[in-house]
Amino acid sequence: MLPVRVVRVAHAGDTHHAFAITEEMARSAAERGTGIARRTPEYIAEKMCSGNAVIAIATDGTWAGFCYIESWSHNAFVANSGLIVNPEFRGRGIAKALKKEVFELSRKKYPRAKIFGLTTGLAVMKINSELGYRPVTYSELTSEDKFWEGCRSCVNVHILQQKERKNCLCTAMLFDPADKTTPEETQKWFGKKALALRRLLKIKAAKWLGTKKDKSQTLTKV
Repeated sequence: MLPVRVVRVAHAGDTHHAFAITEEMARSAAERGTGIARRTPEYIAEKMCSGNAVIAIATDGTWAGFCYIESWSHNAFVANSGLIVNPEFRGRGIAKALKKEVFELSRKKYPRAKIFGLTTGLAVMKINSELGYRPVTYSELTSEDKFWEGCRSCVNVHILQQKERKNCLCTAMLFDPADKTTPEETQKWFGKKALALRRLLKIKAAKWLGTKKDKSQTLTKV
């Protein structure tokens, strides 16, 4: 098992990983039977070159994980998106390290922005809560159409459209720098609500997808 050498801000020298990263994003979504906004290698490479992404690299140079940031509504909102971990490196805390690194990058580049994400993964919700995110309604996120157009490639986009962008399988989570709620408080809240959130995800999947299959471990706009 190769050790991970570093989790850092991505740069132009990492663009050769872009194709493999996008392929793993798509493969993972298909395997889980759930939705993820499709991104092209060119889009991921642009995020790397502009310093708007973080990457985990193993000692042999293999990519171990990736995540990027997008800004919306004239930098009033920032989304930490596209979180993905190479299957060979899962179960080693890389997702948490990536989320922490991309969160710090977002705070550095956009100190006044509200940072948000959409996910149906309880593991991601837990990590977000440890950083100070809290669950919110979709109305508290950016209203910019371009952001929501990114959901069109998601297999569950019909639900989002039926709900008029007010709800979907994903849970919205937000970090507001002006909010006085502490990470300790949001983490404590998640600890109390985790089981209820899992049940809610199953209920949504059963009601809107007509299935009782557990849809709680997907990769989305995180």
